[in-house]
Amino acid sequence: QVQLVESGGGLVQAGGSLRLSCAASGRTFSMAAMGWFRQAPGKEREFVAAIMWSTRITFHTDSVKGRFTISRDNTKNTVYLQMNSLNPEDTAVYYCAAGQSDRLTYASNWARRNEYDYWGQGTQVTVSS
Repeated sequence: QVQLVESGGGLVQAGGSLRLSCAASGRTFSMAAMGWFRQAPGKEREFVAAIMWSTRITFHTDSVKGRFTISRDNTKNTVYLQMNSLNPEDTAVYYCAAGQSDRLTYASNWARRNEYDYWGQGTQVTVSS
């Protein structure tokens, strides 16, 4: 089992920044990748970014490239999502996820929700115009 706890959400004005954190505990050695997803009201949960646990290779969805950065601190078993130049379209509940499957070594699987086994409770990010 892996437990995930997100923090760092809040209210920010357009153009501002936030940093989300996701602290992992439990069987973290078994993780292949961790990711961030988000869900806006009335919309499907969508992929934001992922980082491979062993190689640190990262992948960001097109809508956040150049603005968001996923990173990892192994000493703290924590993954971060630095979000800059926020706009109202970024308003959503942000979820941290962790996956153990070897399928996550393939880039084609990084954005697939079903490949992730564990999820955090979510943290609200609201961007005002």
